[in-house]
Order: sequence, then structure tokens, then C-alpha cells
Amino acid sequence: MTDHPSQATPTPAPTPAPTPAPRATTLRLQGAANRVVRGLLAVPLVSRGVGSRLVTLYVVGRKTGRRLTVPVAYTRHEGSLLIGTPFAWGRNLRSGEPIEVRYRGRRRWADVQVFTAEDDVVARYSIIARGNRNFASFNKIGFDAAGEPEAGDLQLAWAAGARALQLTLR
Repeated sequence: MTDHPSQATPTPAPTPAPTPAPRATTLRLQGAANRVVRGLLAVPLVSRGVGSRLVTLYVVGRKTGRRLTVPVAYTRHEGSLLIGTPFAWGRNLRSGEPIEVRYRGRRRWADVQVFTAEDDVVARYSIIARGNRNFASFNKIGFDAAGEPEAGDLQLAWAAGARALQLTLR
């Protein structure tokens, strides 16, 4: 026996997939920690040691014009600096638009290439995670038995809004 078409119950619309929760979160005292790190990175001799894994980016908000000074971890790769971030400040950077950085105590310019496609972000996050275990831990990226970053964790980082930046210093 078939139901009459007018008596059929409508199929509920599919519910949209939930937005993934952020993988990396700021620390409770992140602002204070960033001020201290920015200060250390500005001192020429001290910055040689502290700056072996950290660079300061001078980012200008595209809508607000607000200036941000962001210390971030980097990994050297094929003559460039690779940076990964899930945070909103990264959306202010555009490929082809240079950015001012403080690298090893000196302010200079760098050319930026921004990666947002899944394959690009996953590949670069994998490189960064292998080169910097603190980055991996902060971004909740685990490692398999062979010491390689977990593919699922890398994909979750991308799904939560991660982007990769490649800086080529001038």
C-alpha cells in the first residue's frame, strides 16, 4: 500500500555540517607574553637566540587600519620562512603584498605568499610541525609511529581556518 502523495511527510532538510572548533587557542596571558617576546626580539644580541624560531610581523588590518605587532614561530624551508596560523590576523595578508618583519633583530621587508587551499595548507603545516614540535603541540597536531604529523590532525587544522604563509626576505 502506498501513501497518497498529499499525505507523504516531507523529508527534513539536511542540517549543515558544524563549523570545526578552533584547534589552537590563545593562552590566558598571551598579550603579556607577546609584549615580552616582542621586546626580546627587538634587542639586537638577544634576538639572535630568541629569534632562531620567532619572527615579528607588522600587520595592518585591511578594514580597520589597526596596526598589529605579532610574534610568531617560523620554520626555515627552501630559503623562505614558513608560518602557520589559524588566527584572524592572518587574513590581513595577501599574496604579492609585502610585509614588514623583524627577523633576527633587524626590520626588513618580506614578500608574502598566502596558502588557503586544503592541500597547500596541509603540506606546509606538515613541514612546520616536523620542524617545530611546539607549533605542532599548540595546533594539536600529533605524530604517528614513524614520526610524521597525523594527516587527520593536519586536515582538522585546515578545516578550522588555518592558513600557511611563506615569507621570502628581501
